[in-house]
Amino acid sequence: QVQLVESGGGLVQAGGSLRLSCVASGRIFRVNAMAWYRQAPGQQRELVAEISSGDSTNYADSVKGRFTIFRDNARNTAYLQMNSLKPEDTAVYYCNAGVTAYIGLNYRASEYWGQGTQVTVSS
Repeated sequence: QVQLVESGGGLVQAGGSLRLSCVASGRIFRVNAMAWYRQAPGQQRELVAEISSGDSTNYADSVKGRFTIFRDNARNTAYLQMNSLKPEDTAVYYCNAGVTAYIGLNYRASEYWGQGTQVTVSS
């Protein structure tokens, strides 16, 4: 089917930067909107940033001006560039994508999630 694989998480000091990547693979006809969510311990999963197939973007207020989402459609990949990181950015970051996949001779649009990548920002 379709898999989303994230990479790029890690441990960084406050004020530092990280870039997350999310690659979609499988029987893909088209990758539609892509997004990054995060979930901190004991908290609900929240939207961080999203990008449409036409490159329109939307950000959570808490990351505006610090994070940038962009995509490479040829590689079915989305990125999240995170600058000026703060301890409160610590969370597991998940990639989400709407994908139209080949199902036999037909197509089906579904939503997929990656397995998550840990981002830890030390003070």
